[in-house]
Amino acid sequence: MIRVCSLSDLDDRKPVGFEVGAEYTPVVLVRDGDTVHALHDLCSHAAIALSEGEVTRKGVECFLHGSCFDLRTGQPSSPPATDPVDVFAVDIRDGDVYVDVTVTLN
Repeated sequence: MIRVCSLSDLDDRKPVGFEVGAEYTPVVLVRDGDTVHALHDLCSHAAIALSEGEVTRKGVECFLHGSCFDLRTGQPSSPPATDPVDVFAVDIRDGDVYVDVTVTLN
């Protein structure tokens, strides 16, 4: 697990993009209260950063074509995307957010 940021750096339900690890994996973090979700920060339809979109009831939405991805599973809930995005493990320790980009949860 790699420390990405402080929990206090994340606003509730606002996507924020980071590059994580030696490979600079693009990751979008979304805080939902005391929970943080980590997904691959590229829409599976158009390779657009999801961190530039919004969080809706359905998940994080790509601003370009409106595809929405579930924060827990990475599954698209609306077209045009049909493939999921990777979801990564998150751990919150002592107020810091850690992400493991070496293993996907979906």
